[in-house]
Amino acid sequence: MKIFKGLNHNTIDLYAPEGADTLCVYLHGGGWRLGDRTQGPGPAAKWQPSFFETVAGLGLAIAGVDYRKSSEAAYPAQSDDVTAALRFLARERTAYGITGNRTVTWGVSAGGHLAALAALAADNDAAAENNVAAAVCWYPPTDLDALSKDIGEAGGTGDRSAGSREGQLIGAGLDERPDLAAAASPVHHVHAGAPPFLFLHGTADLAVPPRQSERLAEALRAAGGEATVELVPGATHMFPELDDDATLALVRRSVAFLLD
Repeated sequence: MKIFKGLNHNTIDLYAPEGADTLCVYLHGGGWRLGDRTQGPGPAAKWQPSFFETVAGLGLAIAGVDYRKSSEAAYPAQSDDVTAALRFLARERTAYGITGNRTVTWGVSAGGHLAALAALAADNDAAAENNVAAAVCWYPPTDLDALSKDIGEAGGTGDRSAGSREGQLIGAGLDERPDLAAAASPVHHVHAGAPPFLFLHGTADLAVPPRQSERLAEALRAAGGEATVELVPGATHMFPELDDDATLALVRRSVAFLLD
C-alpha cells in the first residue's frame, strides 16, 4: 500500500492499496466547524493502524480531504472544495497507482452532508470528470430546514438561529435565508439517475436524528434511485457507544457497498 501525504496544497492524504480500481473521497465530520482530513469516524478516530489504513487494507483507495470551515467561508465554499478535490483526483489517480476510473464518496455527519451533495452534483453524469458512482453517509444532515423539527420530535432542542451549526454554514438564520438553506440541502438536489446511497444512523441520535437519513432516502427512491437506511440500535451521534469490533463491522459494510 502506498501512502501519499499532503497532495493538492496539503488538503488531501491518499491511501492507495496495490491494484485498487475504486477511489473513495472521504469527508470528516465536525459540524462544518471542526475536524480535519486525518480523522476517522467516531471510535475509529484513534485506531492504530488508522481508519484510513484499515479501509485501504480492505481494497479501497481512500483520500482524506479537507474543506473550508464555516468560520472561513459560507456555503457553497465547502462543496466547491470537495468538487476541486474530486477533479484533481480524477486527473491524477493513475499517477498514484489507481487502475480504474470509478470514484465514490463517504462522509460522516457534516462530511456525510457534503458526500451526498457531491454524489448529487448537477453535472454528475457518465462523462463528468467528477462522476460519483456510489455514496455512503453516516448520520448526515440532509434537509437543513427540517433539521430543527426532526431534533425536536426526537426529544432534543433544535436551533434555527445564525449561531447554529447549519446557520453558520449558510451565514444566516434558517428563517432569514430559506433559499440558502434549501440550496445547501441534499434533498433538494435529488434527480433521476442519482447513484446508490447507503445511510448508517443511530436510533438515539438527537444531534442529527435518523429522520434526516430517511428524508433523503425517500427522495432518492421517489426519483427512481436506490437508497438503503440501516439503523444502529441505541447509538447516538458519532456512534460513541460502539466498541472497535462493532465499528469495524460498519466500516466493512460501508467498504463492501462502495466496492460493489
